[in-house]
Amino acid sequence: MTVTHDEKVVREFSKQAAGFADPALNVAFTRHLDRLVRFMDPELDLEDVVLEVAAGTGLVSRAIARRVRHVTALDLTPAMLTEGKRAADHAGLMNVTFAHGDAVALPYLDRSYTLVVTRFSLHQVADPGAVVREMVRVCRPGAALIIADLSRPDGLHGDLDRIERLRDPSHGTALTETQVADLVTSAGAEVKRAERFDYARPLDPWLRFSHTPADVAAQIRRDLEDELAGGPATGMRPSMDDGVLHFTHSYLFQQAIAG
Repeated sequence: MTVTHDEKVVREFSKQAAGFADPALNVAFTRHLDRLVRFMDPELDLEDVVLEVAAGTGLVSRAIARRVRHVTALDLTPAMLTEGKRAADHAGLMNVTFAHGDAVALPYLDRSYTLVVTRFSLHQVADPGAVVREMVRVCRPGAALIIADLSRPDGLHGDLDRIERLRDPSHGTALTETQVADLVTSAGAEVKRAERFDYARPLDPWLRFSHTPADVAAQIRRDLEDELAGGPATGMRPSMDDGVLHFTHSYLFQQAIAG
């Protein structure tokens, strides 16, 4: 039986849901959350009605909840929403709603939100253009649109998507900054500013977080070690730090204004 991409996403992120609360495993999500909130800061307002698309456990929603009127955290994976709701209740956040839904068919009327954000989703979905179009559709005129995602640097050697899919079969395609900007512009919004940065991550926690099978994890490790020894580029830019194998991710924060 053929498995759809959405089914892959739900399967993989159901396995990963509990790990989102573990900072030892969920390094990228937790380490750079404050940085994203600072990037969003000029757009946050106490009157904002916010939608977080493909929200996972609603990390962004929960981080900004006390600074806005209301946040809806929408995701395709029920297990992720359950983890997020539990954490929001524990924190006493009363203005966050968790909703099950598909990012390519948002169950909301046009021009419903004053700020729409998605984090680490475009590289995961089958049709990132459809997600961006839906995000712009539900923005009120002049609303801020925030995209934070894994990014492919221009001129990168090696097929990083191959390694990403080995580790997590629901991975789609890492886009360049220009490709993301083109999607936003085509959807009718205007890119205003961007921030980009690299982060070297230890390999083992990344693999444990996704519950990558041992044989596949060993293959990924071999590929990165081969590159360090002069073999083919993987696109993961491996390095050794105190005997620990690392790889490098590039991240993009981009802010646009809906028309």
